[in-house]
Amino acid sequence: MTNDLTRQPAHVQLQALDRGEISSRELLDLHLDRIDASHVNAVVTRDDDAARTAAGAADERRARNESNGTLDGLPLTIKDSFETAGLRTTSGAEDLADHVPVRDADAVARLRHQGAVIMGKTNTPAYCQDLHTDNSLFGRTLNPHDPERTVGGSSGGPAAAVADHLTPADLGSDLAGSLRLPAHYCGVYGLRPTHGLVPARGHIPRPPGWITSSDMVTPGPLARHPRDLGLLLDALTTPSPAENSPWLVKLPTPRRSAGQLHVAVWAEDASCPVDPEIAGALAAVEQALASAGSNVCRTEGPVGFAASLRPFEQLLHGTSTAATDDGAAAAELAAARDLHEGDLSPRATFLRHRTQTHRAWLRANEERLRLRETWHRFFADAERDVLVTPVAPTAAILAGSRTLTVDGVERSFFDQTGWANLTSHVGLPSLVMPVARSADGLPIGVQLVGPNYSDRTLLALAEYLASLLGGRAAGISL
Repeated sequence: MTNDLTRQPAHVQLQALDRGEISSRELLDLHLDRIDASHVNAVVTRDDDAARTAAGAADERRARNESNGTLDGLPLTIKDSFETAGLRTTSGAEDLADHVPVRDADAVARLRHQGAVIMGKTNTPAYCQDLHTDNSLFGRTLNPHDPERTVGGSSGGPAAAVADHLTPADLGSDLAGSLRLPAHYCGVYGLRPTHGLVPARGHIPRPPGWITSSDMVTPGPLARHPRDLGLLLDALTTPSPAENSPWLVKLPTPRRSAGQLHVAVWAEDASCPVDPEIAGALAAVEQALASAGSNVCRTEGPVGFAASLRPFEQLLHGTSTAATDDGAAAAELAAARDLHEGDLSPRATFLRHRTQTHRAWLRANEERLRLRETWHRFFADAERDVLVTPVAPTAAILAGSRTLTVDGVERSFFDQTGWANLTSHVGLPSLVMPVARSADGLPIGVQLVGPNYSDRTLLALAEYLASLLGGRAAGISL
């Protein structure tokens, strides 16, 4: 069993630790050996000595029958955008090549408080600003299913590391589909929790040491089993002692059994069409639920696709200006003043959003809150529990490609995250799970969306769906 344990999900590895079948030091070394042998370039910074010290401490606690939390002794990796005390954190950027923080990001501190053993950091595009994971510091991360295909971005290193069994789980982040797109492309489970449950302090960007972050960025776990997402969610929603927090989060359990949940399927939209293989995967999920007796129906969706993405883009570009230095901000203002009123090009739209007034931002935020209310009514009025959507229009595209072709028609490169970004600015919990393979053998996932704080309902449905689909979901593993 020891030799195969790295291929097991996190909860199975923790059970083996609890039963004394393996020590944390031995489990760590097995994963380090896999990292040594891997060619996908997912883990870019190692912390072997500190990890072995932490694993040894976990073994000593177990010998004394003492527990340090839900993840005690479990080796994990962390996306390189999260600051880690004493361990290089670059966010994939050359100007941070030598940045060694003195303090953990809050999410990292929570994982350590629950006993996680941090093995190292996983790759990300520079400052998390691309849908491919490649940078001049560490190079490109390869998709374990096909090295010619992208892993997505910006949490591409975490998704590839989990898919390649280098780590049982990873801490990623999601602003504009950054966690969910790589989970889909690499065939793993990824959860963007309800926004606000997991603090983003210590995530780059913002600049190192900043207290604030984007008002949309959400840390979340990636793993190979929905039960593992639940374990990490427990850890990530438990404050560490340094936070000096008087509260604890108790997320509600599902109001119905997984097989009795009311599920709606939003399978297509003319604003962001999907190819036949993605549509087929949605249909297979719908059929599996219907055949099992679940309450499932098709829907056109709670919001207008284009109407939802417009304030998303405005808020996305607006929040990123906070980290811009004065010189760059002045240049953007000057460029925006020179724009012709009728210029509707992507560059012009970007500059207008980057230099918008506070009044314009407040109006966009009002739109966001109204969209949030619309989503709330969608779930509440018809007693729906979960909405199932595509994750992206296609399976993983070619690495480095700046084009997207859907069913023979060229689409915007950024349509890759169109479906994910329906929920990015409204903060709803969203879970990606693998459900099928394309004709080329590439993973295909679906997205489960629920109302605020329904994270555990999404986890329950994901596990139920995985059991219904059987080999079709399990077959995503390498």
